[in-house]
Formats: sequence, C-alpha cells, structure tokens
Amino acid sequence: MASLRLGDTAPDFTQHSSAGDIHFHQWLGDSWGVLFSHPADFTPVCTTELGLTAKLKDEFAKRNVKAIALSVDPVDSHEKWIADIDRTQNTRVDFPIIADADRKVSELYDLIHPNASTTATVRSLFVIDPAKKVRLIITYPASTGRNFDEILRVIDSLQLTEYHSVATPGNWKDGDDVVIVPSLQDPELIRKKFPKGFTAVTPYLRLTPQPNK
Repeated sequence: MASLRLGDTAPDFTQHSSAGDIHFHQWLGDSWGVLFSHPADFTPVCTTELGLTAKLKDEFAKRNVKAIALSVDPVDSHEKWIADIDRTQNTRVDFPIIADADRKVSELYDLIHPNASTTATVRSLFVIDPAKKVRLIITYPASTGRNFDEILRVIDSLQLTEYHSVATPGNWKDGDDVVIVPSLQDPELIRKKFPKGFTAVTPYLRLTPQPNK
C-alpha cells in the first residue's frame, strides 16, 4: 500500500498482543494514541525505550494518551522480553506489545522498508488523535533511541493547537508563548480569543501567552 501521510485515517486492525487480542480503533476509543514499532524483541535500544514508556505512564495518562508497541515476534517472546524490560529498567510494562508475526499491521502502516530490511520493521512512531487521524510520523534509525521528551512536547503542541487558534514556534515547550495563526485577522475576534494580548513582531508573527495556562 501507499505510505501513510499526516491526516490519513490510521488503519484499523485486529491482532494478537501481550495483553490479548487488540481491536485497534475500539481499543483506542476516545483517547489519543502513540503506536511505535520495533524490529525485533530483545533489542537493546528498544528495551530502554519500552522502559521509558512504562515510566511515563502518568505523563501519557494526563494527556489522555494510550501507548502501544509493535514487534514482529510472537506473544510468548514478548512476555519473556517484558520480564527483561521490567527487571533491567526497574519498571513495569503494562501497555500492549502487538505480536505482528504475520506482518499484517506492519504492511498496513508501511513498516517494511526493503532498503533497510526485507523482514524487520523500521522504527516508526505514530501519534493518532481521537478521530483516528495520523497527526505525527517519525521514523528513527536502529542506532538512535527515541526522545520521549520530544514526543510529549509534540503531543502537547498537537492538543493545544487542536483547540486554540495558535501554532507553536521552534523549541516551544508547554508554558511558552505561542503564535497566533495567520488566518486569524479579525481584531475583535483576536481580542476575545487572546485577552492577555499579543506582541506583533511582524504583521505575520504575533506572539501571545499560551491561552490554556
């Protein structure tokens, strides 16, 4: 199939996992979701990432985000790997790891890149909103661990900009000033939406305090 793009509906699927069979859209419900893939079980970089995901349980929960991972190995292998992760990362993995032995989900999400490997999945991460739309895609090389501070930062930005007429500037973090979107030009509407006021650096670059703080 063609590559998934931002704004596409995240493909639905039913697949085995370490937490039983997952019916993806049903499992996601009204939550945001982070789906991230791993080339195989017992890989060192991925072990640290799954440990970090488990430790960030509360951070994901307060953002209404469910985490789910994928590896092409079967459930019994996942269970042994989870025991390793819990022990070595001093945590408890309590989110599902999809057992995509038949590559069904990998094909739906375009995770088999022949130039990288004809069998192993690439290390992609998808952020999916409650409407089941893909809002972020990042693909990492096997040698580079994911930056979970960045993943949380992007989720904060996506959720903020979803409900307010703003965009977030480079290196923005939760609590920093934001940008009023250029499409919003009505002065009265701007005053209503942004009662804290704004600074017009240029006519198109208007900074305002984060509206939900």
